[in-house]
Amino acid sequence: MKQVTKGQWGGYDTYILHSRELEVTLLPRLGNNVISLYDLKEKRQILRQPDESDQAFYMQKPYHFGIPLLIPPGRIRKGQFNYDGVNYQFDPNTTGDNHIHGLHRTQSWCVSDIEEDEEGCAVTTEFNTADDPRWMEQFPVPLKLEMTFRLQDARLRQILKVTHLGEHRIPFGIGYHTWFMLDGEPQRWNLTLPVESMYELSEELLPSGKLLPLGPLAPLNRGMHLQGTNLDTALRIGPQQPAEALMLRDDGYGFRYTADKEHFRHWVVYTKGPAEQFLCLEPYTWLPNAPNIPADSNFTGLIALDPGQTVELSTALEMIYPDR
Repeated sequence: MKQVTKGQWGGYDTYILHSRELEVTLLPRLGNNVISLYDLKEKRQILRQPDESDQAFYMQKPYHFGIPLLIPPGRIRKGQFNYDGVNYQFDPNTTGDNHIHGLHRTQSWCVSDIEEDEEGCAVTTEFNTADDPRWMEQFPVPLKLEMTFRLQDARLRQILKVTHLGEHRIPFGIGYHTWFMLDGEPQRWNLTLPVESMYELSEELLPSGKLLPLGPLAPLNRGMHLQGTNLDTALRIGPQQPAEALMLRDDGYGFRYTADKEHFRHWVVYTKGPAEQFLCLEPYTWLPNAPNIPADSNFTGLIALDPGQTVELSTALEMIYPDR
C-alpha cells in the first residue's frame, strides 16, 4: 500500500503516492503540481483536479488546479521592483499591466529520488531555474529547487528546499494556491483560520501596506461557515498564532493544513466568486508586491537570500475522519 507507482496525464508521466487513506498524483514535467489528492476512505477528490481535456487551459494557467507552487505569490505592481540596487522586470500578465503568481508555471522538473518504507513513501523532484531562459530574463539569478513530497497514512508533507547559486543577495518568496473542493455544499463546511487582521487592498488587489480589522471575518478565529462568502482576501497571522487552517464538514470530516510559521506569515483566502465549488487556502511567505511595500521583512515576509544560502519551507495537509 505504501508505494509509488507511475501513470499518465495528457501524455506526461505522473507519479502516484499510495497509502491506505490517500492517493497523491504528481505531475513533475508540467510544473511539479499535485494534480490529484484522492481520499480512498471517503471516495472523494479533495482538490480541483484538471481533466486531460483541460490541458490547453492548464498550460496557460496551471495555478487553477491542485496545489500549484507560486514563486513569488500574488501580484507585483507593473511587474517591477528594485532590490539592493538591482532592477527587476517580470512580465505583466494581469489587469492593469501588473504581474501575478510568479515565474513558476509548467517547467519540467526531474524525479531525483523515490523512497518506500514501512511508514510511508516519498518522491523528490528537482529544477534549476538556469534551465529556463524566460525565467532568467526576468529574474537572472540561478536557483536550485528541490521538492520532497512525503505521504504517511493520511498526511501529505511538502518540503521545498531552495539554494541560491548566484552572486548577490536577492528577495525571495513562495506561496501555494491550493484548491479544495466544497462539492457544491458550502453550507456544510466550516473554516477556522487563526489570523489577527487583514490587509487593505487596492482595486487592483495590491496591498497598500495598511492593516485593517477583521470585521465580519472575525469569526474565522473560532470557526466560520462558508455559505454566502465571496472572498479574495489577504490575511495576517498574529505572532502568537499558528499557521494553520482547519476545514471541517458538518459530519466531522475534514483536514488540517499547516505551514512553517517561521516563514509563512500570510494567508490568502479565495472562493472564485460566491463559495460554491471551491475554497482556495493559500499560505504565503511574502505579502503580494512585497518588494514595493515600504516596510521591513517582519511585515512583508520577504526572505533575503544570500549567495550559497539554502532555505527549507514546509507545509503539511492531514485528513481528519469522524468517529463512526
